[in-house]
Amino acid sequence: MIITAPLVILMCLVFVLVFLFVNTIDHRKWLTILVSLALTPIVYFYMLYPMINIFVDYHHKKYFTELAWQESPALRYELTDHMLSSEILDGKSKQDIKALLGAPEWLGWDSIQKQPDNNRWNYGLGIEPGAFNDQKECMVLVFKNDTLEEAIQYQEELEFAKND
Repeated sequence: MIITAPLVILMCLVFVLVFLFVNTIDHRKWLTILVSLALTPIVYFYMLYPMINIFVDYHHKKYFTELAWQESPALRYELTDHMLSSEILDGKSKQDIKALLGAPEWLGWDSIQKQPDNNRWNYGLGIEPGAFNDQKECMVLVFKNDTLEEAIQYQEELEFAKND
């Protein structure tokens, strides 16, 4: 574990709160301090830390690799920031992108011709963890003249199967 300023501040805050709580039970200062010192890590790691992880939508960002993309489709949202910022896909042809990312999961829809649009490839990136997240991450690659024109990351509403 790396000791950082936020960790120290939160541990001090938890200690003060535990101390105030234990002080309502017993007014002997030496006993209150000992019990508070013993309970602070337990309260922090089993109560506060899990609550922070549930309600904060922080996620790790990783470097893009073909292997990570292929092996963990549910965690692709961790790779896309690096992939888009490093311009790995820029100027690539459909064949190059198919070799790098695999076949598209679904094609975009051309509403004028009423058929799938082979120039809009969509990939699912997974669902970012969080208590109130009802969106899944997606990416669309737009091609023009068989070359990637732009990559757009977007969110789509989660749909759950209904049980009859």
